[in-house]
Order: sequence, then structure tokens, then C-alpha cells
Amino acid sequence: MTPAILSAAVLLGALILFVSERVRHDLVALLALLACVLLGLTPPGEAFAGFADPAVIAVAAVLVIGRAIELSGVAASLSRVLMPARAGFTVRLAVLLVVGAFLSAFMNNIAALVVTMPIAAQVAREAKRPPAATLMPLAFATILGGMTTLIGTPANLILSSVRAKELGTGFGFFQMAPVGVAVSAVGLLYLVLVGWRLLPVRQGMDRPVRPPWRVYELTAREALPFATLLPRLRAAAVRLLAVFREGHRVHPEVQLEAGDRLLVVSRRQQWDAADAAGLAADLHVADDDSVTARVVVAHGSFLIGLSHEAVRIRSGDTLTVVAVGPRAARRRAPLPSLRIEAGDQLFVRGRPADLADFVGSARLLEIDRVDRLPVARRRAAPIVAIFLVAILAIVGFGAPPALAFLAAAVVLVATRLIGADDVYQAIDWSVIVLLAAMIPVGHSFETSGAAAVAAQWLGTTLAGLPPVAVIGALCGMTLLLSIFLNNVATAIIMGPLAIDAARVLGIAPDAALLAVLIGTSADFLTPIGHQNNLLVMGPGGYRFTDYARMGGLMVVLVVGTAAVVLALP
Repeated sequence: MTPAILSAAVLLGALILFVSERVRHDLVALLALLACVLLGLTPPGEAFAGFADPAVIAVAAVLVIGRAIELSGVAASLSRVLMPARAGFTVRLAVLLVVGAFLSAFMNNIAALVVTMPIAAQVAREAKRPPAATLMPLAFATILGGMTTLIGTPANLILSSVRAKELGTGFGFFQMAPVGVAVSAVGLLYLVLVGWRLLPVRQGMDRPVRPPWRVYELTAREALPFATLLPRLRAAAVRLLAVFREGHRVHPEVQLEAGDRLLVVSRRQQWDAADAAGLAADLHVADDDSVTARVVVAHGSFLIGLSHEAVRIRSGDTLTVVAVGPRAARRRAPLPSLRIEAGDQLFVRGRPADLADFVGSARLLEIDRVDRLPVARRRAAPIVAIFLVAILAIVGFGAPPALAFLAAAVVLVATRLIGADDVYQAIDWSVIVLLAAMIPVGHSFETSGAAAVAAQWLGTTLAGLPPVAVIGALCGMTLLLSIFLNNVATAIIMGPLAIDAARVLGIAPDAALLAVLIGTSADFLTPIGHQNNLLVMGPGGYRFTDYARMGGLMVVLVVGTAAVVLALP
């Protein structure tokens, strides 16, 4: 076999594994890298060159800086200050989406969603609408904002690295702003005027929003016939999921024994349900100022992989998980045996100040109760100043982005404006490994000649079409690929291919690269194409098809706007 065929085969195998989602994305990337080395497509000495790539270093540094800004509370404070208090729902939604898009241009998209999601829930609640009316539009807005600057998303930095290798220099900090701002403006206008209205209403707007379903365990105080238990549970508005005796699931059709644990689902708080059903709850409400907050675990939280008890331990015994979300209902396993995963819902109880502190540090997205994230006044100003100096060094003095942002991150740590533990928690190491491993794989796709063959095929297919159609096709192809792949992997694959295709088709390489840049972040059709889409799925009560329902027309507008702007002379 020729190197081109071998490289294409490796890439195709990686794509199949990516789409299957049966193997972690970072592991797939490492397997693809090893295959390239074994097949002679990547020299052993270059196998780990990706870990030293400037784009990888820049991504890690930007994640640290964004986390410092997030923890300072300044972004959340800015969001609340700009939110008009007495405006109507449409105006408040517009301001919310613009703020979310602006923040995501300079922060990690997930961080921008973290700090604005509680405000989105509040806007919906005060307008007597379900959270679904604001959460998906906000997720889309934070994705749009990431298209406007070099650091808006890791895929932008990857494409800048591709440009540096192919054309000699990377993208400027605001070089994608003209097309990114145009696409964002059209997308935000659509979301405010039309998009949210297309979301299905599964709950009457004229009725108060019902409490969310929650899963928790209750304890049998005494032996009880099963026939007696069920009427009690129905009267208490509780549904039984499973019964556990000494940690093992049992079928108590005959007799329930004292001490048995009942896994139940209900809209009521556990202590109220326990009193109504004659059972025992793990928590008894004291006369204090404690409240219960429903939160979603975001990617990058240090709680991922730990038990629910970790919330109590990590908060210094100030907070308690009193219930969990629907995943536990599907698993029907004892709650102590479950490990927290990204996207899980937790019902956490404690004092408002303790909740506000922990939610920020643990990267939890608060949904049903809104507390102001306290602004660390002594840290906020120097953190923002260091960030602005890094941007000024890039824009005004031509400093390499990786070096500028790495220096900023080092200064933040050295001055203790962000803790060492927060640094390592801020970096999504699976993304770093994915980037570092896929860069040599993508390079082998180009050096083997496979990219040139694919570009020639594209040239033949798109030959004779006007530039606007060619650019739209490249953007659309990238978007379709991003539905199945991480947008970082999509950028690594499509970046070199776009430049080769531009040469064959006679269009500007930058136009082709920027079309890919827009396409990598424009998956508004599924909840799995972008982490922000997935994070709002549970809290918003969305179904898989709801994303295409609101995002279908938006995809057409985004691709069309990008093609028109990039085709301009």
C-alpha cells in the first residue's frame, strides 16, 4: 500500500472510533498516533512533537487564564450589571445572549456558560417561562462568540498553527473577527427574534414551573409489607425505583425489613417525602438559612469521578448532596456506589455564601437558585490587567500567542492570583492529549499525499462553482464532520485539507481556513457536537431532536453568512 492509502486508512479508523464513542477521544488519538509510527508514516522522533506545538501550549495557558477570570467573579458581576432589571423578556434575552457571546470570545466557552447560566434561569423564571426558553439559546450564543477571536475556542488556535506551518504566519488575534462578528450578529438576531420560539413547549407557560424530579434514598424504620408500602408512597407523591438491603438489590414483594434503603424519585424534598410516607430521611432540616440549589457538573470539575460524599468533604462539611438527577434513576444502583460524571445534576444544600463559594471553585452550573458570585476585588483587577497585557502584546507587538499567554499564566500563578490546584483543574487534559496526539497524525495525512488527493477530488467536485458556493461547501463539510467529531479533531483534519483545496480551486487560503474555523464551531444540530449543547440538555429538559428544530435554520444562516462575507474581495 502507498503511504497515502495507509494514512487515509488510519484516519478513517480513527473517525470510526470517534463516532462510535465506545473509546475515549484522547485514547483514540493515541492509538492513531501509534499506528502512524508503526506504519512508518510518522518518524519516531516526531511522535511527541505535538506536545511541544505552540497551539497546545496556548490552549493550556488560555484555559488557566480563563479559569482565573471565572474564579475572580468579575465576569459574573459584569453579566449582572449589564442585565436590565425591568425590561421585557425579549430585551433581557437579547442582552443575556450578547453578554454570553462577548464573554466566550475571551474565555473558554464552558466558562462563559458557567457564569451566565444562573442568570438565564433567572430571566426565564421572572418571565414565567420554563428554563428551556433561555438555556439552549444561551449555549448557542456562547458557541457563536468563540468564533470571533483567536482564543475563542481551541480549534481557532489549531487552525492558526496550521496557517503558520503552511503560510508562514498564524492568525492575528482579531483576524477572524470580521466573519466571526457577522456570523454572530446574524445568529444572535435569529435566536432572539425566532429561535427560542421554535422550541417545543412541553409545559404550560401560564402555570407555575413545577419542581424538578429528584432521586434520593429513604430508609425503612420498621418491617412493612410491600402491599402497605406502595399506597404510602403514592400518597406521598413518590415513585419506588429499587430496594437495597446491605448494599444489594432485593425484590421486597413480600416484606420490607427495617433498615432497607429505598431508591425513589419524586418532586418533593426528601425530608417532606419521608414524613409523608412514614420513612426516615438522611437529612433533617434545621432552623437555619440553608437553601437547596440544583446544579449541573461541568466538564473540568474536580468532582468528576468522585462520590457524592466528596461534596461534603471538599466543602469542609458546609454542603450536602440531598438528591441527584435522572441518571441515577436509569442506573437504579445505590447512590453511594455512583461516581459523579460531567453533566450530572446534583441537589446541594447549604448556606447561600457557602454555595456561592463552592459552585465557582467546583465548576458547577447553578440552575434553580441564583446567588451572586462574590467578586474578589483584590484579585479581579490584576487578573484582568494581566490578561489585557497579554492581548496587547499579541495585537500591538506581534508576540507569539503561545508565549504571551504562557507568560500571563505563569505570572498569575507566581503572584498567587490563581492557586496551583486550580491551574491543573482548569486544564482539560483529555483535550491536550487529543491535540498533541492528533497533530502528528494530521501532519502524516498531509505529508503522505493523502490530503493532496482529497483536495484534488474536492477541486474536481467543486470546479466551476462561484467562490461563495465553494466557501459555503467547505464550511458545510466541516460542520457535518464536527457533528461526529470533537471540533479540535475536525480542525486538525480539515485545516491542511482546506489550504490544499484552496490552491486547487483558486480561492484565498485564508478564506478556506476561516470557512473551516466557522464550520468547526457551528454544530447547532445535536447535543453531542459541542460540550455546551450537552450541558444544557438535562436542565432544559430538551430532547435530541430539539437541537435540530431550533438549530436547523441557524446552521443555514451561519454557513450562508460566512460564505458571503469570506467571498467578498
